[in-house]
Amino acid sequence: MKRTVLITGTSSGLGKTAAKYFAGRGWNVVATMRAPEKESELAALEDVLVTRLDVVDRASIEAAIAGGIARFGKIDAVVNNAGFGLFGVFESISRQKCQEQFDINVFGVMDVTRAILPHFRKNKGGLIINVSSGAGVFTLPMLSLYCASKFALEGFSEALSYELASQNIVVKIVEPGGVLSTNFGKRSGAEAAQNNSPADYDDFVAGANAIFASLRGQRLATEEDVAKVIFDAATDGTNRLRYVATEDIQPLVKARRETSEEQYIELMRSRYMAKK
Repeated sequence: MKRTVLITGTSSGLGKTAAKYFAGRGWNVVATMRAPEKESELAALEDVLVTRLDVVDRASIEAAIAGGIARFGKIDAVVNNAGFGLFGVFESISRQKCQEQFDINVFGVMDVTRAILPHFRKNKGGLIINVSSGAGVFTLPMLSLYCASKFALEGFSEALSYELASQNIVVKIVEPGGVLSTNFGKRSGAEAAQNNSPADYDDFVAGANAIFASLRGQRLATEEDVAKVIFDAATDGTNRLRYVATEDIQPLVKARRETSEEQYIELMRSRYMAKK
């Protein structure tokens, strides 16, 4: 029997690529997005249901899950992919934007997860894959709100994995770094353009932007590379918790997880703090 996955945020980027990747490998796909009426490519694929789901609209979450079950009989896996990143100096970001960052990246994931759990428990099993980020492992300046949301997602996912193991429900985390061709950077840039940092930060911002520009030049991973890692996580039959999805973040992940606190902090300060 074909398995079914529900994926959030499939209108573009990684979510859309993941939907096509799963569909191309024999899965039924519930491809969800805020404006499904604008999507034609996924709708043309066999055994793909394109439907509305806005992670900040709980009624749409319930409707998308019900629609997926009605179409395919059951849902075996959920990929919580929808999200965005605020970029800029914290002092310049409004409280409203801070709330939006957590509403989408954290509370949206929680609401989708809460909504699918009764179905998974009824079926005596299920799989939840939460798309985190390297910024959920290590922190970067100018990304304080995004890092905070992904750190929260990591903590939630790990703790939840212990609870749900009792119900034969597996939770996994996929951690991408820089990915070519996604709209993530474009949206982050647009968000940053709306923030006016105090002039006192000008030198720091210029230095940080130069570092980020060099990092962007090193990004080699594609959306399909990350989609493959998500698919592998869904099909490897293990209860492994974390998957680092792109090579560019491996050094910082290693520094955070395998060196001392002092070594890690010194490394980050040497990169991002001006010498005095």
